[in-house]
Amino acid sequence: MRGARDITRQVTVAASAVIAIIGSFVGSGAAGGTPIQEASGGALSATSTPIAPDVPAFSIWSVIYLGLVAYAVWQLLPKQSEADRHRRLGYWVAASLLLNAAWILSVQFDQLWLSLPVIVALLAVLVRLFLLCRAFPPSGAVDAVITDGTLGLYLGWVSIATAANATAVLVAAGFTGFGLSADIWAVAVLAVAALVGVLLAVRGRGRIAPALALSWGLAWVAVGRLTGELISVPAGIAAIAAAAAVLLATAIARVRAASA
Repeated sequence: MRGARDITRQVTVAASAVIAIIGSFVGSGAAGGTPIQEASGGALSATSTPIAPDVPAFSIWSVIYLGLVAYAVWQLLPKQSEADRHRRLGYWVAASLLLNAAWILSVQFDQLWLSLPVIVALLAVLVRLFLLCRAFPPSGAVDAVITDGTLGLYLGWVSIATAANATAVLVAAGFTGFGLSADIWAVAVLAVAALVGVLLAVRGRGRIAPALALSWGLAWVAVGRLTGELISVPAGIAAIAAAAAVLLATAIARVRAASA
């Protein structure tokens, strides 16, 4: 039977979703704020560093936010309120939504340095959610799509966004790369992103959503470096290779999981 704790959790998640959506409007510039790519002196624009995805990549946020709203509604339903799965996920989802809004605010107020620990904390929360989703399977196809699909896309995108954010903060701080070229650093960071994707594929037994979002981001890094204003052929090739590695690892992990 649903108790006061369940109601509190459900309302907290729903309220956090509203805050995150408001933050997204502010971040887009639609509510009078400065668009994220123009805020903080353009440090997070599509041409700020060799790791920055091209502009169309950010359209994935529309899908993620839609999924988060769907989850906020889904977990409010009476049948889900007593589900152990959502009792374990609820406050972690709320934390991710509030951190998302905090990240937007840090950039809007030109506190680029603060955006890095915030997005790292967000990534850690999403990893926790990923592990919880793995440990507590969905109740059915709808739950799998709304919960696992949304949180998987969220994790995959924030993984590449964290790499781009960290690089932007270092560049803005005047980091010179210890004498190594920007191309070398870009290839190294993209290799780390690929490794993260492979680890998620193995740990998640081939879950598709994280791989799709991470590969989406990597693909748009490649487009930006091979055709955009900031050309870096090594980074572009590395991004393509990283995306291919993540998708291949996910396919192999999924086949192995199905045959186990």
